[in-house]
Amino acid sequence: MLKSMTGFGSATVELPTLTAVIEIKTLNSKFLDIYCRIPKNYSDREVEVRNLLTQKLERGKVECIFTIQSKPTDNAASIVNRPLVKAYFQDLRQTARELDFEAGPTELLRMAIQMPNACNAEQSGDSQQKEDEWAQLRKGFEEALSKVEAFRLQEGALTAGKFLEYITQIESLLGQVQEQDIKRIPAVRERLEKNVKDLVHSDSFDPNRFEQELIFYVERYDISEEKVRLKNHLDYFRETLADQLSNGKKLNFISQEIGREINTIGSKANDSVIQRLVVQMKDELEKIKEQTMNAI
Repeated sequence: MLKSMTGFGSATVELPTLTAVIEIKTLNSKFLDIYCRIPKNYSDREVEVRNLLTQKLERGKVECIFTIQSKPTDNAASIVNRPLVKAYFQDLRQTARELDFEAGPTELLRMAIQMPNACNAEQSGDSQQKEDEWAQLRKGFEEALSKVEAFRLQEGALTAGKFLEYITQIESLLGQVQEQDIKRIPAVRERLEKNVKDLVHSDSFDPNRFEQELIFYVERYDISEEKVRLKNHLDYFRETLADQLSNGKKLNFISQEIGREINTIGSKANDSVIQRLVVQMKDELEKIKEQTMNAI
């Protein structure tokens, strides 16, 4: 089943000691590119998180963020990072002066305290408590990851539906090319017969050269093989899309083969009606190529 590289999932974990929000966002990328933001207390778990993301998500640009807010408890101590708070305070006061207004010290201190890393809440709990907390956080992480997978499958199903629309449209245009090709052949034959008559009555007529030229023009204007190959590529695209192991890279390769046949039909047909149909087929094919870039 086709999966999109676009996905989102989040989960909230409520514990007596903390509240955690885990968010995972994924976008399209040629390879797997993971960015993790995990609080210092759990930085040793980053490898574990990355391994799970690698196993489940395969490809895409992945952003995984753990936002953890500690709750006040009897064994919690709030530590003010005084040097940092002083730096924030001085910077805020200087900024206010540069903007030509005076701010009260109480307001500036309140703002400085709220800045990142101004206060750190430390828990005096043991390592077992931390293990228990991580076990719950991991469950939340796995829940968010499952939601991402569901999101990707849902987006992939929508994309697959679009692919079928585009392929059906190209197939319909190919049918019109086949109809026009039947009308084109008499015109080509008439033009060749006229040229043959001119050559036969010419004093410099060379039968061997004539045979070579005739073969050349027959091969040049004939698009029978291209039409058959294009139809086969369209069928193969559908089969691959229906496969449980379908992936964007393979579909992209098939779309390139479809493009080659469409281009060859346009260059060999030498017919204005077929040229217009070829342009429309290229337009549908371009939509397919854009979508395959976002499929796993």
